[in-house]
Amino acid sequence: MNSPEQPLPTFDEVLLCTPQTSAEQVGLFLRRCLIPCRGGEKIYTMLYADELSYDVSCRAEELFQRLQCYSSSYRLIILCNCERDNSYLPSAFSHYKVHMIPQRSRAEIQQYLQHHFRVAQPLDSAASVFKEHTCVGVVSSKRAGMGE
Repeated sequence: MNSPEQPLPTFDEVLLCTPQTSAEQVGLFLRRCLIPCRGGEKIYTMLYADELSYDVSCRAEELFQRLQCYSSSYRLIILCNCERDNSYLPSAFSHYKVHMIPQRSRAEIQQYLQHHFRVAQPLDSAASVFKEHTCVGVVSSKRAGMGE
């Protein structure tokens, strides 16, 4: 996000973990991250890694240890809920832990995202209903299901 022209992460750079995420999914993700290829210097991110089951987390750590020798320049970020940092994967990688404080203001982040999610020709697009013709919108409610 150093420049408005920097692209957003692509689908292969992000793994959104849930309790149902399989060891195969995590394994494919780690292979993309740790085995060098012509893909350039991507930054891989595992979101909510604390949600992985114990079995999947153990297998992920084992695979990471085996694949780490293939590349010394990998870029992997593992994001977890700070209230669940005692679960297996965050504990296993705790010696790599870095506490992050956002370096950009909320307004700068919003502006960056609006730049990347804006539709150039909103005439025939669902983006015409969202603010500033963006193709992504978040709808929230204080009382879900109550229309408020």
